[in-house]
Amino acid sequence: MTGPARGTQAPAGGALLVVGDVATDVVARHGSALAHGTDTAAEICTLPGGSGANAACWAAHSGCADVRLLGRVGTDAASWHGALLRDAGVHPLLVADGEAPTATVVALVDASAERTFLTDGGAALRLSPSDWSPALLDGVARLHLSGYLFFADSSRELAASALADARERGVPVSVDPASAGFLAGFGVDRFLSATEGVGVLLPNADEVRVLTGVPDTADAAAKLSRHVPLAVVTLGSQGALVAESGYVTATIPSVPAAAVDSTGAGDAFTGAFLAALLSGATPAVAAERSCRAGAEAVTRRGGRPPGRAPDHPAD
Repeated sequence: MTGPARGTQAPAGGALLVVGDVATDVVARHGSALAHGTDTAAEICTLPGGSGANAACWAAHSGCADVRLLGRVGTDAASWHGALLRDAGVHPLLVADGEAPTATVVALVDASAERTFLTDGGAALRLSPSDWSPALLDGVARLHLSGYLFFADSSRELAASALADARERGVPVSVDPASAGFLAGFGVDRFLSATEGVGVLLPNADEVRVLTGVPDTADAAAKLSRHVPLAVVTLGSQGALVAESGYVTATIPSVPAAAVDSTGAGDAFTGAFLAALLSGATPAVAAERSCRAGAEAVTRRGGRPPGRAPDHPAD
C-alpha cells in the first residue's frame, strides 16, 4: 500500500492539541527484587508526568512549534506543572480543580528499566464536557486524545465531544490506548466503539493484543488497522510496526540505547510521531523518528525530554 492512510494526515503545519492527563510521578528505581513486607533500597525522585503531558512535551522537543495541552490538575501543583510545560515549549490549557489533587503515579522501575505503575487518576479523570469548547480547535491541524480519558465517565464524555467536533472540522484524531490493564477492565468493544472515527491508534504490543484478541503482534496490528485506517504499534526494544487498512506496511527497527527507565518511552514515541506527521512525513518515516525519540527517552529518568531540572512542587 502506498500513500498515507485515509484520515490520518492533515496539511503540514498547524497546531497539535493534546487532551489528556497531567500527573506528578514518583519514580522509584530499585536494583533488586521488591522484598514483600519489609524494606527495599531504591532511588526515588518526584518528576512531572502524565501520558498526555509527556507526549505534548516530546512533540515540542521533536520540532512541533505549536503544541497545546488541555488537562485538569489539582490546585496543589497547578503552577508547578504549568511552568514546566511552558519551559518544554507547550502551551498549557490547565483547569485547576479545587476538590481533587493532581493525578499521581508511582512508577516502580526494576533493574531492567521495566516499569510498573500505581495510578491515582485524581483531577485528571475529572475533565468534563464543561472544560471543552470547539474553539479549542481553532488553528489546530491534529487532535490527540490520551487513552486514559476513556476510562472515566466524565472525561470520556469530553473525549466524545472533542472527537465529534474534530471530525466536523476535518481535523485528524489520534488516540494512545494507554493501558492494557485498564483496557481489559473497561472492555474492548466499549473502547473501540468510543474511538469510532479516530484515524490513528498508537498501542503498545500488550495493548494491541488486548484490543484484538490476537496473540501474534503483527497479525494483531493488521487486524486493528481494519478498525482504524492506521495502527502504529510500539514494540519497546524491538522497534515498531506500521499497519494500514488491514496490512503491516512497515517494520521499523529499534534504536540501541542504554536503558535506565522505560517510563514515558511510549509517550516519547507518540509525541515524536505526531510532530513528524504534522511536518508532512509518511507514517513509516514518522515511526522511524519516533523510535529514535523512544530510545532517547529510556536513557533518562521519568517521562519528559531534556530540560531544566524541576524543583519539587512543594518548594
